[in-house]
Amino acid sequence: MTLPPKLNRLGLAHRLLLSLPPEPAHRCAILALKAAQASAAGRSVLRRHAPQPDSRLEQTFLGLRFPNPVGLAAGFDKDGEIIAAAAELGFGLIEVGTVTPRPQRGNPRPRLFRHRRERSLENCMGFNNAGGPALRARLHRASAATVPLGINLGKNKDTPNEKAIDDYLELVEGLDGCCDYFVVNVSSPNTPGLRDLQNRRFLDQLLVAVEEVTKVPVFIKLSPDLVRDEAIDLVATAVAAGAAGAILTNTTAEHALLPSARRVGGLSGAVLRERSFALLDAVASELYGSCLLISVGGIESGREVYRRLRAGASLVQLYTALVYNGPGLLGAIASELIEHLSADGFESVGAAIGVDR
Repeated sequence: MTLPPKLNRLGLAHRLLLSLPPEPAHRCAILALKAAQASAAGRSVLRRHAPQPDSRLEQTFLGLRFPNPVGLAAGFDKDGEIIAAAAELGFGLIEVGTVTPRPQRGNPRPRLFRHRRERSLENCMGFNNAGGPALRARLHRASAATVPLGINLGKNKDTPNEKAIDDYLELVEGLDGCCDYFVVNVSSPNTPGLRDLQNRRFLDQLLVAVEEVTKVPVFIKLSPDLVRDEAIDLVATAVAAGAAGAILTNTTAEHALLPSARRVGGLSGAVLRERSFALLDAVASELYGSCLLISVGGIESGREVYRRLRAGASLVQLYTALVYNGPGLLGAIASELIEHLSADGFESVGAAIGVDR
């Protein structure tokens, strides 16, 4: 999608951010959004970039109302600092984290790299965050989220895999009542051994245990590097154990997709688009209708959102596209999505979900 000229011309602040190294730029963006959400004038500025409310984009799942199907993916707001700002910008759902039980510094810097020509990022952040208790305290102080809020959960790096269930349960118990859904992250490539938890035995044990301590819907987030049948089996196992659905996908460790990759972390953005879509399409071909699917990876246009919805995703998330296009992207996506719905005779976004199944 080509943005309209007024959106394609990055604002001064956005241009300045892109001139900084990636991680300092990200921190500056968080601080700017925190400042904006703290005042009525700042919130008004944020709303100027937001898509206009449109009933055709609204949906209700799991008793939650989503004003539009485009969410902010985990990783951008790790510590739940800019929830109000993200809602003002027009996201239909917001996911914070990944959070771990104890504070974690993450991997050594530099650990975030731009690949501008490919509109992609490479990160080896390593779940840097302030920890579960700090997130709980911040969420209790903040105003209630105006759109559905999810919390992405991970284990601490120094927690052995045989005790990983304890970390996830500690987070669920400590953060219960703070969000609308949880996400079990067992797919980041930046915590050694984490992807080994993508197995039937672990997911079954964890989700059965989680169901005993919370009534909040739980999703699993899987890697795009799984083979088709393995992904289908893991989602089916998770749903049978009580999960509401799956988020497909995390970043890819298949560095051959990007010749310029530093081969130190996970790739996101445009380079991930087709791999992410393929896994969604595979899982939906077998499990559409039995669970809720959320698609993330390489989404940067209304056309791509429409393709994911038709394939069986009920919601989508993005992050990297926001880095390169700025907040005006959300309005452009909403407008283009409505154009596709109208062109195909759909009166609402819900009517288009799964039509290609």
